[in-house]
Parts: sequence; C-alpha cells; structure tokens
Amino acid sequence: MTGLAAREIGEEEAETPFDAALVIDLLRVFCKAVRAHQLYLTNNPMHSRAIEACRAAFCSLWEETEQLTLQVTETGFVWLGQIVLEEQGRTSDSLPWLFFKDGVRELLFRRDFEAEEMLRLLTLIQRARLASADDDDLLTLLWEQDFTCLQYRYVDLAMEGGAPFESTRGEQFEKVVSPREIEHEAQVLASSSIARMDEYDSTLYFLDDREIDYLQGEIRRDFSSDLRTNVIASLLDTYEQEADPTVREEIAGILDGFFLLLLSLAQFRSAAYLIREAVVTGGRAHEILDAQRQRLVQLSDRLSEKEALEQLLHALEETPLRPPQNDLNELFSQLKPVALSTVLSWIGRSRNAELRALLENAGSRLAASHTAELVRLISSDDDVVAFEAIRRAGSLKTSAAVASLAATIAHGSPDMRHAGVAALAEIGSPGALQVLERALQDDDREIRISAVRLLGIRNHHGAVSGIEAHIKNRALKDGTLAEKMAFFESYGALCGDSGVPLLNDILNSRKLLGRREDSEMRACAAMALGKVGTDRAMSALQSALADRDVLVRNAVSRALRG
Repeated sequence: MTGLAAREIGEEEAETPFDAALVIDLLRVFCKAVRAHQLYLTNNPMHSRAIEACRAAFCSLWEETEQLTLQVTETGFVWLGQIVLEEQGRTSDSLPWLFFKDGVRELLFRRDFEAEEMLRLLTLIQRARLASADDDDLLTLLWEQDFTCLQYRYVDLAMEGGAPFESTRGEQFEKVVSPREIEHEAQVLASSSIARMDEYDSTLYFLDDREIDYLQGEIRRDFSSDLRTNVIASLLDTYEQEADPTVREEIAGILDGFFLLLLSLAQFRSAAYLIREAVVTGGRAHEILDAQRQRLVQLSDRLSEKEALEQLLHALEETPLRPPQNDLNELFSQLKPVALSTVLSWIGRSRNAELRALLENAGSRLAASHTAELVRLISSDDDVVAFEAIRRAGSLKTSAAVASLAATIAHGSPDMRHAGVAALAEIGSPGALQVLERALQDDDREIRISAVRLLGIRNHHGAVSGIEAHIKNRALKDGTLAEKMAFFESYGALCGDSGVPLLNDILNSRKLLGRREDSEMRACAAMALGKVGTDRAMSALQSALADRDVLVRNAVSRALRG
C-alpha cells in the first residue's frame, strides 16, 4: 500500500476503544524484534525468541481489534491522539524517523500481519538502515513488496504543494493536507542533511584542476576510512583510563554488543581488531580486577566456542557474498585452540572452495601452535576431524603425533590407516619409520603396499631386513603383481650389492626337478636388480637375457636399459 499525510497530532486525544498499554507493549516488543533481526542470524535462539514474542503481542492485540492504525511523526508513533512510542533523534536507530524521513505518515496493520509479512517488514527496515545514498529508500522497498496485511500512506515532500499519494492496495480514501502540515513538511525538508545545489548562488570563481583533484582525493579518503576502529579505540582508551567499575562494566557491555554487530555485518577485520585490542587493554589497564580483565579477553573465547563458530561458518558457507579473504584470515587468527576441532570438521565438510582454503590456513596455524590439541584430535570419535588431524600432523611433520598415528594404523578404519601411513612417511623421523616397518606385516594388502613404497621413497635402509623377510615369505608369492612389484622395487632401491644373491637366486636359479620361480616373481627380481645397478647386478641380468619366458625377458631388457 502507499500513502497520504498523517493526521494532525495536535488534536485532542480521543477516547480509545481499549487500553493503550496493549499498543505500547506491542511497539516495545516490535522494536526489540527489529534489533534482534539486525544483530542475529535467523537460526539464533535470541532471534527466534524476539520474533515469537512479537507475534504473541500482535495476537493479543487482535483479541481487541481487527486492525491498528498509527500516525508517524519525526519522533514517535501516535494512536488515536496518544503517543505510544517516542524516540528522540534523527538517526537510523530511530524507528519513527526511519519511516518519517522517507515520507511515510501512516501505518495500518491488519490481522495476520505477523504470520508472514512481519519478517518481510523487518528485513526491509534492516536494509533501509544499512542503505547508502544510491540505494532504494524505504518507501520504494515497501512498494516493491506489495503487502496485503500492511497499508501505509505517504507524502512526496518534493512535490509542489505536498500533494498526497494514495494506496494502490486496499480501500481508497481521500485526505486533505492542511496549510500548517505543508509548512511543517517544508521545515523538515529545510532541516534535512541533504544539500541541494539550487540552494546556493553560483560564483564567478572556479577551482583549478589541482584543487579539484585535491578535494576529490580528500573526499575519497574520508569516505574510505573505517570509523569502526576509531570507535573501538576510543572506547578502549576510556576503559583504560577510567577506573570506575560502573564505567568499565558499561563499556564492556557496549563492546559485547558491538562485537556481535560486527560479525552480523561481516565486518571481520574490525571484529579481529576489537578482540586483539581488548586483550592488550586488559593487560595494561591500571587497577583492573581479574573479573574485568576476563570479560575483555573472553571475546576470543566466545568466537572459538563450537556453537558460535559453527554459526559463523554456516553463514559463510551459504552466503554468495564473500568478504575479503584477508579480513577473514585476521579474524581466524584470533581463534583459540578449542576451535581446532570445529575448523577441521568444516574443512572436511565444506563445499565452498574459498572458505575451505581459508580454513586450511587457520587449521594449520592452530595446529602448529597447539601440538597437544592436534595430537588429541587424531583419536577423535568424529572421523572427519580425526582424518584432517592426521593430514595436518603429516604436513606439519609433528613427531609428537607418532604414537597416536601408530594406534590409528593398528586399530583405525582403512581410510584412517592409509592416511596414518602417509602422515608417518611425511614426518620421516626414526620413530615414524619404525612404525612404518611394522606396517609391512599388516593384514591389509593396501597398507603393506603403501608402507613399503613410502619406505623406499624415504630411503630408509633400516627396513631392508623386513622387506627381505617378506620377499622370502610364501605369502608374497601368492599376492598380487602390484604387491610384488612394490616390495621388489623398494628392496632394489635399498639393499645395494648385498641383496644381489637373493635377487639372482629368484631370477636364475632352478628349484627341485628344474623348476623356476613363477614369471611374476622373476620379472620383479629383474626390475629390482636394475635398481641396484652394480656390476654384480648387471651380470645377473645378463644371465637371464635369453630366457625363454617372454615376461622375464622383457623385464630383463628394461632393467638393463634402465
């Protein structure tokens, strides 16, 4: 619906059909809902309670009437000649002024407004408060929504004579604008903070290009400066200088609310600045009590709590608008060790590549600074967290994690055990490689293959005896070609000349009744001799160069060329 001028507020108060306290309470609860909708996400309990309380207030009102009509003034809402809400000051925080400055002079709420349209109106109010000069005003936003249970009347202040506009939805009615009202609107327009060029006389003098460039640069610098950090610094300076507990308690409360507001507006750089400077202030403020210091430093603790951090990450995961990565990095740098579990969980579950990259950095930083927490999470009941903790332990070469990784390889799921083997190889410490040697006897073939390949890559000569024992074991002969190749290649890379007799025996010797080893074992032995590369190894290969078995002959040729 659209609008018309408000009724004269100066009329004598009419007798109300029911107690005005119902309307006063409704507007008080509605203002709280407006603040909650701006400060909290929709899944936050504070948001839900505020919305439900507002709906309950509307339901109580509908027991007395079918509709509610409010006149809008600069500083309040008026119902049947009585002021039912009054807020001084022409700022975006004043709900009446928010409507009044855009020409809305009357609001009419009908039954069932609270069912669906109330949330839409709260969203429009939030957008209007955050709007820049180039964005649509509240009147345009209301018109676009095409409400059915909400009607409004407005006056276009820019039109000569203040001619009224009427509603495009709902019943139509006329309204005569009095001369006194037109004069009042003109005064409001004159007191507006918007400057109009036609209010100034032209001048005979003009600025040169250099002066214009200077002014434009200063304007850009002024508008690009972040006043939030200045506000935070001023509050903390006052906190540091004032020893009065009442003043400090009030400032701490303001900072708490401001911190939540910064997070809801995605102003993460300012939020990180607030956390960082609050800790500094808590450490140097004179005559500060332990409880006061704890309240200042708890902002970082609150951000690191599982519920709060997950709520923030969920919002970042779903929103298409991504704040600058440097801002998020600054905020994540303030996380405490307790947040590592949540961060690792989201790394494994996030579908947002940008967010996942940021969390990778934050997770690595936290894990590097808090090794004990990382080691503890390797044994987490959450498989996603445990898997990411294992990966992080490997990439950071965390020697303290070897014992936990050994337990994972012994008792974990196949995926966890594979990740544990890779992490131990990356760590590469003597203890880690010894655990990898034990993995050569693992019941899982894939684990054995991964372990022996990684031992070969790490050039761990201490594993030669274990690999040799496995090659002599009958179980390898019954294994897959991939397992045979893995063990022989690693053996050839590690054994040196001392391993040539065993490999030569497998390649060239005959068993009882003139039988030889199977073709795959002999071919793998030939490839291993090629990796040894000594004169004795080459001589053993030359002996099998004319072998009748095509598979063996080809393997010998490749080994000699290699």
